[in-house]
Amino acid sequence: MKPKETLSSIPGSETVLNEIDNEHIASSTDTPLRADAFDLSDKDKMDKIEHHFREIMNVLGLDLNDDSLQGTPKRVAKMYVKEIFSGLNPDNKPHAKLFDNKFKYNEMLVEKDITFYSNCEHHFVPIIGKAHVGYISSGKVIGLSKINRIVQYFAKRPQVQERLTMQIAEDLKSALNTESVGVVVDATHLCVSSRGVGDTNSTTGTAYFSGLFREPNTRSEFLNFINSQ
Repeated sequence: MKPKETLSSIPGSETVLNEIDNEHIASSTDTPLRADAFDLSDKDKMDKIEHHFREIMNVLGLDLNDDSLQGTPKRVAKMYVKEIFSGLNPDNKPHAKLFDNKFKYNEMLVEKDITFYSNCEHHFVPIIGKAHVGYISSGKVIGLSKINRIVQYFAKRPQVQERLTMQIAEDLKSALNTESVGVVVDATHLCVSSRGVGDTNSTTGTAYFSGLFREPNTRSEFLNFINSQ
């Protein structure tokens, strides 16, 4: 993937390409997980997170006897395991049921503006963005809602945007048995806008193209479509 070459070709894009320093290089396409990542049940994980988050709040000097705060550790634990990091659990992976391409539709299918919420793995603050996905069928098609579910599944884990883009694309290629997949992701990182440099205007763009989407005409068609009103 060459994000600078790819994203500079997006017509009308407002994307700002931030330099990727040593802190923001993805280690691999796979999310880094330990071998014992699923030894604990969800309940055990929530109990441990609740305990440790209670300690964090105590260290910060918060009064956990306050009506507003006393339930926060339990709420955070449930949110982490069941919601915003539920994509870490392979049991939650959406099953992509395929259908025969009975209409013999051999052109590009595009679903754009798929809103997602993820979390930066470096500071555990939100990443808010949109994914644009296109593919060309090799004989099978997928239900449109499953594309959204695949995006959400990989977003709901600690992430870096480069890895998220690649995971969506690779999973779609595998599910659809096609090499012709294009994915563009535009996102705002709160680790940039709400802390550190405090830049509230920049967005980050990443892209993945394979198969027919590497051909200039196909790529341009896809990019023109996702940039159209």
